[in-house]
Amino acid sequence: MIRSAPGPQARPRPAGRTVGIPHQPTPSSEPSAAPTARCADADAGRWPDVARPPSAGPVRTAIAARLVSRALHRLDLSTPTGGPRANATGPHMTVHDPDAFHRRIGRHGLIGFGESYMAGEWESDNLAGALTVLAAHADDLVPAPLRRLRGLWAASRPTADRNTRDGARANIQRHYDLSNDLFATFLDPTLTYSSAVFTAFPARFESLAAAQHRKIDRLLDLAAVGEGTRLLEIGTGWGELALRAAARGARVTTLTLSAEQAALARERIAAAGLADRVDVQLRDYRDAEGRYDAVVSVEMIEAVGAEYWPAYFTALRRALAPGGRIALQAITMGHQQMLHTAATHTFISKYVFPGGLIPSREAIAEHSAAAGLRTLADDGFGEHYAETLRLWRERFTARRPTVTGLGFDPVFQRMWEFYLAYSEAGFRSRYLDVRQLLLTEGTHR
Repeated sequence: MIRSAPGPQARPRPAGRTVGIPHQPTPSSEPSAAPTARCADADAGRWPDVARPPSAGPVRTAIAARLVSRALHRLDLSTPTGGPRANATGPHMTVHDPDAFHRRIGRHGLIGFGESYMAGEWESDNLAGALTVLAAHADDLVPAPLRRLRGLWAASRPTADRNTRDGARANIQRHYDLSNDLFATFLDPTLTYSSAVFTAFPARFESLAAAQHRKIDRLLDLAAVGEGTRLLEIGTGWGELALRAAARGARVTTLTLSAEQAALARERIAAAGLADRVDVQLRDYRDAEGRYDAVVSVEMIEAVGAEYWPAYFTALRRALAPGGRIALQAITMGHQQMLHTAATHTFISKYVFPGGLIPSREAIAEHSAAAGLRTLADDGFGEHYAETLRLWRERFTARRPTVTGLGFDPVFQRMWEFYLAYSEAGFRSRYLDVRQLLLTEGTHR
């Protein structure tokens, strides 16, 4: 998943570790309003870069103000002062503190834009809609001469976030070990944290759980999983794919680096009476043992990091028995966008998935072929992810009291809402896609 975790000093303090099956609260009929969060109220220990606007300098601040004004007047959005253009028909943005807003953008670009939302310095009557408009024009909002100076203001990715074996474990824990109950507030009862596949849009007459099962079944069919299949899953989640594979008669080994996910996945598998068919291991994909008839990995490659994509595909190939099949689900972006993102610290890498990077289709093709794998199928369905994220965001905002009760403060809640809306916008604007691929032994076609 697109696939958010605060930095080491900014972790929220959840109410406690959850190992049991999380309670699924009933959503209210209307989403709750975003909680009030002003930077003056933010805990500086948890949120050092939100608690106070940065010192950007008058030149950077003035340039940011000019670029923002230019962008919002070109696009179907409101002006920074909150008064919509006379002809604006799209989402409106209201900026409560223009000086802080422009200082953050002038100093930290898109990270500052997101942190300004976390600080409560701006709002929108349609957050996902406003971000979709911006995402659709992401490559031309900044004039070309300034884009060439990107390295002067865009921070590099922290070396501490590299996905070495120790680093990968720490990065995964910063996201997935926040609290099982937190994820249960917005996921469906299957606890599936990846794109569903729907029969129609909007998904008003179909449960999210049914759409998630359709996605899982398509992947299992792609990998030809059935009675007696030896299946390796890289990235356990909370165990739903392993459960459905075991119910087909497969023998499943599933790997995760999240202790919270592993504990709950084992409980769910045992409760279903399938513990004799599924082995949940706390193990790095690079240390996978054995050979398998099928390998399935759902939205795992995004957490691997570009530096380790060769190791990831090598591990897939090494685990495959002769004649075996690999089914992947992967988020993708355009190749040039990927290259720019790889060199830059982003809001997602800072607050959501440290060490992660969404690949391009070209990167997947290159690294899979280098590992001796051939692509037999490649199907995109990005609009389904946009719908999945919309449902997650609506469930999350409807259950704010539950999230508060778990110990997550207003800044975290605004960060998580921004993350979900930001991701939804990426798919609605087609800046992002999600694909299911079938790989086998042999030369890439």
